Formats: sequence, structure tokens, C-alpha cells
Amino acid sequence: MRELILGGVRSGKSSLAERLALDSGLAVTYIATARADDDEMRERIRHHRARRPADWDLVEVGGDLAAVLAARAAADRCLLVDCLTLWLTGLLLAEDDDDQRLAAETAALLELLPTLPGRLIMVGNETGLGVVPMGAMTRRFCDESGRLHQQLAAACDRVILTVAGLPHVLKGDNPVPAAKEC
Repeated sequence: MRELILGGVRSGKSSLAERLALDSGLAVTYIATARADDDEMRERIRHHRARRPADWDLVEVGGDLAAVLAARAAADRCLLVDCLTLWLTGLLLAEDDDDQRLAAETAALLELLPTLPGRLIMVGNETGLGVVPMGAMTRRFCDESGRLHQQLAAACDRVILTVAGLPHVLKGDNPVPAAKEC
């Protein structure tokens, strides 16, 4: 089962993903893409860590998400990636002028998805619901994020949009109960 959970900031997407991973009954590996570059991000990371069960494995990943997924996936394991847009941001900020790394890492991820054993839950920020950003880099981020989410949604069994803690299943069956915490 491959799932993509999208939503805005503090929409409940991460807590929903964590609940689905816990409810899977499988061993869970949390794949974190955030970098603790400032106090605010360190606090966000601390908040996420405090919510997670202590027995979950943790892998902090850079741009090589596909390689980490390939190494960690197993039939009896749930991989939870939080979040795709932070992963994408890291690639955009680190890429060369020729854009090859972003394209290569995205292609590797999309090629790998259908072959992964076990369950995969991916979380991403939906950035395409607001105004068109003023800066070129921010516009590019929104464009790349939108393309990535469209490609992943096509490859996933279930896609959920989370708004105000309420999950809306966009693709796939199995209704999902609303989140209980903020």
C-alpha cells in the first residue's frame, strides 16, 4: 500500500500519518527529511519526536530518499516519510545550475515506488492553494512541489488531503477517521 497525505501547515497530516502507521500493526521506520538549521525548526522536530512511539526506528535522510527507501523497505515494515516538501526544498537549495540532481532523485523515487515491499506513507505540504509567489525560487518550489505531488498521487493507492484535522480521501477506498489531536 502506498499512501500520499497532503495538507497545509498544521492541517493534521503528520498526526494522521503517524496514526495510520501505528494502526498498520507493522514495525515502523520514520524517515525524517527536516534539517534542524534554526531554533524554530528544532522545536518542530522536538514536537514530532515527542509524539512518536519510542520503538519506531528513525532515519534522517538528505537528498537520497529513494536509496534509503530501497534499503529499509520490507514486507513486514511501514515506512513513514515526513515530509516530501522539506526533501524537495533540500534538493532545490543544494542542486547545481543544471537541475540534474533534482530530476535524478525524483525519477529514482518514482521508479522505485511500485517495487517497494510493505507499506509506505508519505507526507507533503500542499502549497498550490494560495496566491502565486513573488520570488522566482518560491515559484519554482511551488511548481516542482505540484509536479512531484501529481506524479506521486498517480503512483499511490490512496491519496488524502487533510484540512483542519479532517482527512478527505481523494483517491482510493477505506475512509479515514478524523485526527483527535492538534
